[in-house]
Amino acid sequence: MKKSLEDHAARFDEQAGEYDDSNSDEYRACASLVIEHAAPEEDDVVLDLGTGTGAIALALAPDADRVVGRDISEGMMAEAEAKAEEDGLENLEFATGSFREPDYDGDVDVVTSNFALHHLSDAEKREAIEVIAALEPRKFVLGDVMFFGEPDPKEPFYSPEVDDPATVGTLADAFTDAGFSLTAVERVHDQVGVLVAERNPTEANAVSGDDADDETAADA
Repeated sequence: MKKSLEDHAARFDEQAGEYDDSNSDEYRACASLVIEHAAPEEDDVVLDLGTGTGAIALALAPDADRVVGRDISEGMMAEAEAKAEEDGLENLEFATGSFREPDYDGDVDVVTSNFALHHLSDAEKREAIEVIAALEPRKFVLGDVMFFGEPDPKEPFYSPEVDDPATVGTLADAFTDAGFSLTAVERVHDQVGVLVAERNPTEANAVSGDDADDETAADA
């Protein structure tokens, strides 16, 4: 992590009021795909990590039994809580927590995250995925800044001073080592995408072994 948790929290606290209006088209496309792939059932508990102003959490709440949002920025979560109250959503819970310390030990069926994991180093990402796997969700849907090829240093989508994206191959390996199977890869931009990892994928939804190997080999 290039900045401390406290530094990141302070930065997002400052951005909270304008954050929704400042999001890129790629961010919004990722959010839509995360919501689509998460597809919670009516009795599911969703854990949304790096919940921010609640874009994913609020969208999933009407279809889930409960949505638990965790973030390091109190300012961002205050925006999320205000929107939940405005929308009359009562099955949401927001509290401080991080990827590696989500401060949640209840049942989890689906884990989601959008545009947050890339702040961690590759080793920290791996640790975070292991922590999430220990919660035993059946599915983890990740939308994030990630490299599908060699990033152009002249046109980085990300901010090198605060962000530390991984290759798709690195993320795929971390998911596999934590007991997940990668069942979908959505490419939004050369440096942005959505990964769906599941514990017990059905044969119909699973990515074929050859396809997964080709994707990982190409992106490693």
